Amino acid sequence: MELLIRAMRLEAQDILGLELVREDGGELPSFAAGAHIDVHLGEGLVRQYSLCNDPQERHRYCIGVLRDAASRGGSRAVHERLRVGQRVTVSEPRNLFALERDGGRSLLFAGGIGVTPILAMARSLAREGRAFAVHYSARSAQCAAFLDVLGALSARCYFDDGERLALAEVLAAEPADTHLYVCGPAGYMAHVLDGARALGWNESRLHREYFGAAPVTQAGDATFEVRIHATGEVFEIPPDRSITQVLDEAGIIIPVSCEQGICGTCITRVVEGEVEHRDQFLTAEERRGQMTPCCSRAIGGCLVLDI
Repeated sequence: MELLIRAMRLEAQDILGLELVREDGGELPSFAAGAHIDVHLGEGLVRQYSLCNDPQERHRYCIGVLRDAASRGGSRAVHERLRVGQRVTVSEPRNLFALERDGGRSLLFAGGIGVTPILAMARSLAREGRAFAVHYSARSAQCAAFLDVLGALSARCYFDDGERLALAEVLAAEPADTHLYVCGPAGYMAHVLDGARALGWNESRLHREYFGAAPVTQAGDATFEVRIHATGEVFEIPPDRSITQVLDEAGIIIPVSCEQGICGTCITRVVEGEVEHRDQFLTAEERRGQMTPCCSRAIGGCLVLDI
């Protein structure tokens, strides 16, 4: 769907907030806290951004975009090319990071730009009168987005030059039925999740959303083959190319978006072969018969894909 950029605001250093609305002011498809939309930025760029406004608002979608020095083009396009009054094509909201509804307390951790889905969660929980706490870490107050809203939600904020998050203390004080939600840089998320596991938190109560894939070394990658189940065609995948890149060049298009294994757009059924999963999207159960060919590879031999 095509939406109008009604407002843009610098929420923090290098973090731009956008408000998207229908041109006729009508209602937008509903969403729940934790949802994201795909934003089409031209020249084949599609990026996912979490919605950070209250899900009760039906007239607008609000997102926050960090200008990333290592950007593959998405954040640069938002910061440099988009302007108020322009139209952008977006998908309907999808939610892979939803709040649990079992009535337990929610413990929300955000690092940097990972605050966007956490903010929508906090707004939703506050409106519903449910118990929660927010812990937000950023390099500095200047780099921290939405501090005014977070302050109204009684969030605890931590900066590199000030108070640090006492993670073990915070986790140990929580009741057994608390659900933990975390979003932020890979290192921050690993710190929070590993801390919870060390204290015996059940995996079913740990929820996360990645904004970027964890670093993967390609030093030991080897060439392998992919066979197309429908036609029998066989393609060689070299160490420095992904399955989707090789197949795309051959005219076999698998839809892709993030190209890092975090969005689920390219999920493909595996008919035969052993997969080295490098995504951060599929569950252990889902990995038994599926893969993300944008980043995952074969463990030797040949993969037969249901294409």
